[in-house]
Amino acid sequence: MSNNIRYAKKYTRFLNEAYAAKAAAACLEADRSLIREGANAHELVIPRLTADGLADYSRGAGYTRGGVNLSWDTVSFNYERGRMFEVDVLDDAETQGIAFGRLASEFMRTRAIPEADAFKFAQLAAGAGNTEAAAITGGEAAIAAIRAGTAMLDDEDVPYEDRYLFVSHKVKGLIDDLDITKSKAVLDRFVKVVTVPQSRFFDGIELLDGTSEGEEAGGFRKAEGASDLNFLIVHRPSSLIFTKYEVTKIISPDSNPDADAWRYAYRCAGIAEVLPGKAKGIYAHTAV
Repeated sequence: MSNNIRYAKKYTRFLNEAYAAKAAAACLEADRSLIREGANAHELVIPRLTADGLADYSRGAGYTRGGVNLSWDTVSFNYERGRMFEVDVLDDAETQGIAFGRLASEFMRTRAIPEADAFKFAQLAAGAGNTEAAAITGGEAAIAAIRAGTAMLDDEDVPYEDRYLFVSHKVKGLIDDLDITKSKAVLDRFVKVVTVPQSRFFDGIELLDGTSEGEEAGGFRKAEGASDLNFLIVHRPSSLIFTKYEVTKIISPDSNPDADAWRYAYRCAGIAEVLPGKAKGIYAHTAV
């Protein structure tokens, strides 16, 4: 998409910023110390430890020897995106430095962060081992649905610790309208409760390539047939959210061989998915 920059009057000192919430899924980023590079540049290897169960103990022979197995699951990156912008030096000067000076922050707030969140939530919802689809019309129904989700994880022996609740603003609002005594016991089961804008909270999205007809603006959209998420329960060790590479480049006009213009480039690569064998640690509740 070509640049669309309106010249500012000299007294203009502000930018009409688009509304955008901060990153909602940042709390799920994986511990880098537990991840190793794979044999190929686009791969990671994740440790998995298993051990044999208990056996009979003999008072004569003692313990029955058991086995311990440390294996490595290989996973491939599934997210790699980037964008380059170019702003002519005169365009920048005639907009009081706003055209380029505020580009990076606006791009991150309104484009990069919402897309990254949407991708992560969609991937986790798609890989969830437990799902439910139902309309939530009131606070008591919301609490009952969340309680049912936690009970399902309990029945699967998913640890109580490290559980996060991601919930749409609408559903969280219904809960907030209740007497706090009706919701406290359920919400206190989570390390953190994070409200997520519905505009980035789906069980499936489509990433736009930025070049095809109708996709020039890039970004993402709700996938055909996908549903809005009401809430998502995530046992953090069940998810693999890892940013392998993130870089921002600013190229000055003096270093730009092609034009008398500033360049801003952003690239991000990583992975978002449910860990192998850990699907039962994710519960997705969608709207009908």
